[in-house]
Amino acid sequence: MNKTELINAMAEKAGLSKVDAKKALDAFVEAVSESLVKGDKVALIGFGTFGVAEKAARIGINPATKEKITIAAKKVVKFKAGAELADQVK
Repeated sequence: MNKTELINAMAEKAGLSKVDAKKALDAFVEAVSESLVKGDKVALIGFGTFGVAEKAARIGINPATKEKITIAAKKVVKFKAGAELADQVK
């Protein structure tokens, strides 16, 4: 499902116009992004938790040259599914 399909599904299920559903989705994405940038977690009970994890620097191998390279430390976004979502997917 892409963003357009998600907006259409949200509009249909919530009885909203597509414009309002797009505004709601954009607001959700912006709010979650801002929280993650600040280092906060976003927990949606039953759905899941968005968070930020730090990956340490490590040594990797360039597959083209087989040369060892250093991969820099970085922060990554993680998502852990909640119990209800996990049960629905099974």
